[in-house]
Amino acid sequence: MTRDSPIDIVYLWVDGNDSNWRAKRQAALQQLPTDSSAAMARYSNVEGRFRDNHELRYSLRALEKFFPDHGHVYIVTDAQAPDWLCPSDRLTLVDHRDLMPEASLPTFDSGHIESWIHRIPGLSERYFYFNDDVFFGAPVRLDDWFHPDGFHVTWSDDPEVSDEAMRMDATSLENACRLSIQWLRDKAQSGTPALREQDPLYQSTFRTFAHSPRPMLKSILLELEDTAPELFAAVRSTVFRSWDKPTIVSDFVLRWALAHGMASIRTYRHRYVSTGEADQNEQLEALVAEFGSLEFFCINDTTDDAQTNDPRLQNVLTVLQSILPTPSGFENPAAGAHSASPSASEPSAFQAHASRDDAQQPPNAAGLQQRA
Repeated sequence: MTRDSPIDIVYLWVDGNDSNWRAKRQAALQQLPTDSSAAMARYSNVEGRFRDNHELRYSLRALEKFFPDHGHVYIVTDAQAPDWLCPSDRLTLVDHRDLMPEASLPTFDSGHIESWIHRIPGLSERYFYFNDDVFFGAPVRLDDWFHPDGFHVTWSDDPEVSDEAMRMDATSLENACRLSIQWLRDKAQSGTPALREQDPLYQSTFRTFAHSPRPMLKSILLELEDTAPELFAAVRSTVFRSWDKPTIVSDFVLRWALAHGMASIRTYRHRYVSTGEADQNEQLEALVAEFGSLEFFCINDTTDDAQTNDPRLQNVLTVLQSILPTPSGFENPAAGAHSASPSASEPSAFQAHASRDDAQQPPNAAGLQQRA
């Protein structure tokens, strides 16, 4: 691998409105043991967890706009395909059945699914992993994401996590932090003096990581499958997200890499939007005002069991169309625009806000707590 080697992109995607998929999900719920609901994480089975609000479509537009030199794009999905997707030699749909063993299927836990993505055949050594609600927001400079020894990570703006055992009422991100740090502590105490000496570098950092593009090294994931097989086995046992299971890719890998000098902390200009909050409009206005200067942003669907025509979801589509109006090369022109796209003659309130000379400074989003 050289610094000029292509950097592939991996997305997870699901269409929660698909009737066949919904039937599969309902059957999986009915087959769970009666006491298993107590182990399910908060928000693990709400509609917002699986809803497709065209985020992938716009994330690909942002990818093409801000990182046109990306490598191959892989979309990992469960026997589904976006109806607007155009065949391309730069994109491959990866079905769950072709990536995971039959014993792992079906699963509706993104943490379970993402623990397999480094096994995608042909995947580059360096790659970005995205949830479909994460977007590049400014031109990508690879040195801002990767360094010669590994990659950069960034903390979220959430409050520090308390140093205690995992709790059923905690968020998945908080419990992931606790479980990963406990594993690293235990390994350090039973390991070499050098490893024990490294331990203070990470054991007291009880913070969660930001919802961001995840720069990854395939070799690290392959090594960790051998180093921490019990963690991989635990998360690969889930059907739905469980509060007491590890989060491999979005937490453990990052902390392990920090502890071993393969990752470093970096501060990015970013924005996190929580669509279920009362100040959603203000958050979206801030995103529009900052777009082009943000290195990344996340629009997390926290509307939970809202109907598909909920105005909050329509607001998100209006904003995405206003800031990313140009279709990517992955879109089939015959598919047309979705119904929520604003017309050229009627600019949205968010477009008007972005064009005002006297636009106010965007509010600080640090008070919003991320969901996994």
